[in-house]
Amino acid sequence: MKNGIDNALVWLRRDLRTEDNAALYHALRAARRVWCVFVFDPEILEPLPRADRRVEFIRDSVVGVDAELRALAASHGIDGAGLIVRHGRPLQEIPRLAAALGAQAVYASHDDEPEALARDARVRGALADAGIAFHGSKDHVIFERDEVLTQGGGPFSVFTPYRNAWLKKLDDFYLSSYPVERHAGALAPKPAGETLPTLADIGFESTNLHALKLPSGPAGGRELLADFLERVDHYADWRDFPAVKGPSYLGPHLRFGTVSIRRLAREAHQRLTAGSRGAEVWLSELVWRDFYHQLLHHHPRVVGGCFKPEYDRLHWEHGKHADELFAAWCEGRTGYPIVDAAMHQLTRTGYMHNRLRMISASFLTKDLGIDWRRGEAWFARHLNDFDLASNNGGWQWAASTGCDAQPYFRIFNPVSQSERFDPEGRFIRRYLPQLAKLPDTLLHAPWRARPADLAAAGVVLGRDYPAPVVAHEEARERTLARFAAVKPAAARAAGRARPAAGRDS
Repeated sequence: MKNGIDNALVWLRRDLRTEDNAALYHALRAARRVWCVFVFDPEILEPLPRADRRVEFIRDSVVGVDAELRALAASHGIDGAGLIVRHGRPLQEIPRLAAALGAQAVYASHDDEPEALARDARVRGALADAGIAFHGSKDHVIFERDEVLTQGGGPFSVFTPYRNAWLKKLDDFYLSSYPVERHAGALAPKPAGETLPTLADIGFESTNLHALKLPSGPAGGRELLADFLERVDHYADWRDFPAVKGPSYLGPHLRFGTVSIRRLAREAHQRLTAGSRGAEVWLSELVWRDFYHQLLHHHPRVVGGCFKPEYDRLHWEHGKHADELFAAWCEGRTGYPIVDAAMHQLTRTGYMHNRLRMISASFLTKDLGIDWRRGEAWFARHLNDFDLASNNGGWQWAASTGCDAQPYFRIFNPVSQSERFDPEGRFIRRYLPQLAKLPDTLLHAPWRARPADLAAAGVVLGRDYPAPVVAHEEARERTLARFAAVKPAAARAAGRARPAAGRDS
């Protein structure tokens, strides 16, 4: 036996890969025989629509992990290995499987979402009752929990000093990979009769995931990373333009761990050191991700509440009219093309460009005056890369209620944002083809067009495309008043300092 452990079980969750997998590495080092399991949890699955891209992505990734485990074991002369898959509540499935395999320990990577922590505590207790140890390890971020703290020993609440401390702490140790392949000889054959479930077996249907050409699984993650690294030097210049192939598109792979965050940070850091501005900005985005995860760990109240408690008193719009405005936002019928195109991109593909996430979130909270929690939930329902920490952090940033958030008096002007980041209207035309014949100068605000221009483009406002549901400048004043009601002194100072009408961002 190795280290006193004969058999071990690795419970994969947000780490659907074999390469550089912390939990798998620790189990292989500790035990003579190791199995891996993934559990489709009905408590997570049941509220979802029956056609959900994320479930299909996960199921495809499970197939990929199974293939990698078989190949790893075969390279050490072991046949019949692979991924065990269960469909049931982890509280029952993990202890039951561990007992059936004779495992003395279960290994898993950390998940700091509140519901996941509660789930793991229950599973840990059930395993302990059976005399089975539960070992957790960091895998989903570079630095977690209490690893990056202020000089006073507390969590950071401002990003820039956090990033500086993060970069100062970073070294080769934190960027190095776990050499799983070296120890894969401990992988054990699966029990007889184990097969992988189909989507239908777990109650789901196929989506347009494959038509969207989003490659899944560890192989898909490697494919997207290789593609991005060829253009990462341009990231700083291209990332804000939704019609340009600027982002990495690795969001779902980071979310489900089909790529290693250490691999990404290492690639970014190496290129940053060599002078790449694009890699420097990309690494900063990865640091933001860590920042939001440590924020969730230290302040779980942000799930459902404002990071700044005084903003829980904000009076958001409610009632029938607010519901109608929210529906118009969800369905891409606000009359603001950049917002509507963004919302159509989300519902049709499960993806939304990061700049558009900021614009659409600002529009919902500051133009329509609707509670950020409603928008957060809509994104959570549709985003392929939905991650509680990042989604919550991003929404509270846009709504100015969060940690190191955008000042509330900085209110995105959707027209100027559209003109700046989609100047030729290429993105808008892709998702709003009814506006395609409008000239670039009118595409961003069709209501400003002359009747003759609209007629020439074949557009009738109210028939082909809606009139604006709100006037931006009037909405801006309502937002300033809304925040002034809960923070009068700061609001008065902001009012004196705020930019002139039409000059906001």
